[in-house]
Amino acid sequence: VFLNNEKWLTKINYINFLRDYGKHFTINKMLTFDSVKLRLDREQSLSFLEFNYMILQAYDFLELNNKNDCVLQIGGSDQWGNIINGIELIRRVNGKESYGLTTPLITTSSGVKMGKTEKGAVWLDEKQTSPYEYWQFWRNVNDADVFKYLRLFTELPLDEISNFENNKSRNINDFKITLANEATKILHGKKASSNAEATSKKTFEDKSFGDDLPKVDIKKSDLNNGISFNDLIIKINFAKSNGEYRRNIANKGYRINNEIVTDEKKIVTIEDFNGEKVIKVSFGKKQHTLIEAI
Repeated sequence: VFLNNEKWLTKINYINFLRDYGKHFTINKMLTFDSVKLRLDREQSLSFLEFNYMILQAYDFLELNNKNDCVLQIGGSDQWGNIINGIELIRRVNGKESYGLTTPLITTSSGVKMGKTEKGAVWLDEKQTSPYEYWQFWRNVNDADVFKYLRLFTELPLDEISNFENNKSRNINDFKITLANEATKILHGKKASSNAEATSKKTFEDKSFGDDLPKVDIKKSDLNNGISFNDLIIKINFAKSNGEYRRNIANKGYRINNEIVTDEKKIVTIEDFNGEKVIKVSFGKKQHTLIEAI
């Protein structure tokens, strides 16, 4: 059963909600939860909205308990405090027992959690993260994370992964490719995984174009008039602002067909295509997008 908490949260009368449910929560208790305490210890701000989120999540659990007999909430270990709030609310309001189950967060070797709020996180939906970008994510993980992720995110036998790890003559990049292939195959299928690897080889080793690279269409009429390279870079998300674009230009971060772009005022025209339908725009060594004239 999939339910949207909008169904009940949007009907809340705030004054009534505070009177009926706010009385069950104390600031003292909330301040003991790691999700709050660690933020305050680091002198990081905690908005009133975030503080209320704990109460709303607890209320979600109560609603699901009332309407769907839900007695177990599962989440990452960082959700422990929020889950406990829900258990307490159900006990106080309904006099019933409920339960929480948490799992350790998946983190990188540096201790940063993997999630949608973290930089570098990926989506399972190929409309959000293409199979090639998904493959590249696993190909570019830190060396220290490779064998951990092989165990967590692939279906390879554990003894085989141990053999990889104990191979003193190993090239870690070979195992990164194995990780990328296996993880992508599970989500997008064997063909998509193979295509992504082939595209990566063409892009990085042959310095040509791979079929799976992200592509953006630009009208020829717009190219005839000329498009600011600055605007193009922001359009394909290789910079978030004009200032970031200028810094990347100064650091020689952008290329068109493997040629460094140094002129921050560059205008992209149909002549940049040299009679071809497609050009490759690159940011650093690992981000590439095809621009197709249509």
